[in-house]
Amino acid sequence: MAPAGKVSGFRREGNDWFCNAGLPSDITVSIGEVTFHLHKFPLITKCGKIAQAYEESKNTYQKTMSVVLGEFPGGPDTFLIAVKFCYGIRIELNARNVVVVHCAADYLKMTDEYGEDNLLSKSESFFHKNILRNWKDCILALQSSEPVLSRAEKLQLVGKCMNALSMMVCTDPSLFGWPMMMYGSLQSPGGSILWNGINTGARIRSSESDWWFEDISYLSVSLFERLIKTMQARGIRPENLSGAIMYYCRKYLPGLGRWQGGQSGKTRTVASFSLTPASVDQRVLLESVEKLLPEKKGRSFCRFLLGLLRVALILNVNQACKDSLERRIGMQLELATLDNLLIPTYSDSDTLYNTDCIERIVHYFVNSESSITAFSPSSHDPQASSSSESLSKVAKLIDSYLAEVASDVNLKPGKIRSLAEALPESSRSLHDGLYRALDIYFKAHPWLSDKEKEELCNIIDYQKLSIHACAHASQNDRLPLRVVLQVLFFEQLQLRTALAGCLHALDSEIAPAAPATVPGDTAGQIVQRDGWVTVVRENQVLKVDMERMRSRVGELEEEFSKIKQEMKSVTKSHSSLSSPRLVAKKLGCKLVPRPSDAQPESLNRTGSTPRASVEQPPRHSYKSRVRHRKSFSLV
Repeated sequence: MAPAGKVSGFRREGNDWFCNAGLPSDITVSIGEVTFHLHKFPLITKCGKIAQAYEESKNTYQKTMSVVLGEFPGGPDTFLIAVKFCYGIRIELNARNVVVVHCAADYLKMTDEYGEDNLLSKSESFFHKNILRNWKDCILALQSSEPVLSRAEKLQLVGKCMNALSMMVCTDPSLFGWPMMMYGSLQSPGGSILWNGINTGARIRSSESDWWFEDISYLSVSLFERLIKTMQARGIRPENLSGAIMYYCRKYLPGLGRWQGGQSGKTRTVASFSLTPASVDQRVLLESVEKLLPEKKGRSFCRFLLGLLRVALILNVNQACKDSLERRIGMQLELATLDNLLIPTYSDSDTLYNTDCIERIVHYFVNSESSITAFSPSSHDPQASSSSESLSKVAKLIDSYLAEVASDVNLKPGKIRSLAEALPESSRSLHDGLYRALDIYFKAHPWLSDKEKEELCNIIDYQKLSIHACAHASQNDRLPLRVVLQVLFFEQLQLRTALAGCLHALDSEIAPAAPATVPGDTAGQIVQRDGWVTVVRENQVLKVDMERMRSRVGELEEEFSKIKQEMKSVTKSHSSLSSPRLVAKKLGCKLVPRPSDAQPESLNRTGSTPRASVEQPPRHSYKSRVRHRKSFSLV
């Protein structure tokens, strides 16, 4: 028997492998269609399974022992690694083969009982010291475990990788200095850094929490599902888990990207440069992923659910998956938008849009008892909004949806009616949206009879139409005559109520003994129509302006009366006095001296600077007296 240390290697001839030991083989091991021609001694000293088979074959007295390993984990390539180890040839363990080699060593019972530091303990030690501390190697080990998944799970290799990945996602690497052994020798998520001036190839972790989405997206559906469940048990935030699920779905469901515009961000990856994408069955993926979605609400999450529902209808997944998606959407329908609700019909139906699906979603919304919370307390999504606000938002959304699908010529009147009546009457404070949808429907379906139109118009409460909608409906030729008469009746009733309310509000404000009230509150209690609220507000502004003008007119009247009395007193005093200087003195004015009145002696005595002269006006007219009065100047 050749010593193991002198074996130079193995060679392959077709489907047969031979050892280059120079001695004839005395044992053959068959794995599938491949046969290994080996020697007993190196194998029975390392492999418990081969040793047991040798003990059982001693009584056969055959020169060559034959062993068939039908379910050998890893196939012929992995068995070749185990054989090389038995012959003392150096083998290289890495992240891509350590799981399979460990499973093969367990299958062959290569324990320390059959040799110190045997392959089973050697591979286990390498797995714990190198693989579980490195993010990239954990991903590679999980991906390579697919062929031996059941045995790897029994050996707890898969579970240990899952726990290690979950721990690394939960841990913030920025708390530690680089290099970090947790991510292997000088490796971390992100871009490369320098260590003591040497380019180590290490990577700086991104500050965002989605750096790991791309790497785990290379796992198969079953491994991805189990990893997400492990992360859920570890307490990772639901928004991070939903982000990873959404990323995974967008990668393997191409149709989903059409309704998720602006959602694909910059790829942040560590290990994906050495990974190969998994082969995924889209239908299995969607049915599996739906069970992983958290019971949360959010605008982007609602948009993702609606896109997922579209793909589910295309792939025709099982009914339980469809119902669950519709229920999830219905519980946060107030966050949806019109373009997301316009789901086309992918079956043989004649209608353009799937109104049955939307009707079921509305029923889920109305019948939902427990309200789900948003992903984050600081989110701007209306998680704390009252049920009445959510109901009002959904009513406006459904009215817009009805107006959009009403132009479909194949849409039956019963569909419009059932979808409009899916919401309770209290959800709509105004029925303008319903009226607009029916008007579009009547325009697209001119062949409808008056009876069918009247039945559809019964869903409208004419008392909840605005004044503008009433004005439009009263002149709408597409409406039946009976409907137009009803609209006119309620329009007149609204006008009377609104005018009576406005006049009552105005009278209560003008009355001097009435207590001070807020006009807006009074008008708002009486008038509930948007057109008349504007009229009431304009009347309030006009009333304030009128009060200001009235006070100003009173002030001007008082000033005018004072001036008039002063003029009368001045006129009386002028008739009794002959000299204008006496009048000026009485009024408290001083007359400017004129050259014609001054005597030569007085001019020479004063010697002061003469003032500007004022001409003597005529004294026989009223205008001349006014100009004469203007020539006075106050001292």
